[in-house]
Amino acid sequence: MITTVATVLAGLIALAVVVMGTSFLWAPARAAGFGIPGLPVQDRAVQAWTRVKGNRDVGAGLLLLVVLVGGTPSLLGAAMIAAAVMPVADAVTVSRAGGPRATAYGVHAATAAVMVVVGLVLLVA
Repeated sequence: MITTVATVLAGLIALAVVVMGTSFLWAPARAAGFGIPGLPVQDRAVQAWTRVKGNRDVGAGLLLLVVLVGGTPSLLGAAMIAAAVMPVADAVTVSRAGGPRATAYGVHAATAAVMVVVGLVLLVA
């Protein structure tokens, strides 16, 4: 039962990452402010960087979905834990840029924590 819940959560996280990534690709000016204050979202260079983030997110989410479909629960767990590095890095980036702590910790770090917990449950299942 707990493995099923963790697997569903892993799938939802992966889908959410893909959706967030596509938002950076389709509407970079709207999605760009993911916690960094004063970001000149109309700047073409900034929009190019948001597309890089979007591509990373789409790829990471799809990779997790591939592991979910074709791998074992323990492999999915290990992949979730490894992928948690990305929201941790995002939290550090937002924090170092003087962004809101609520975003750095409440969004990015919390996402990483959930990914690690889900990953650990799947890893030991």
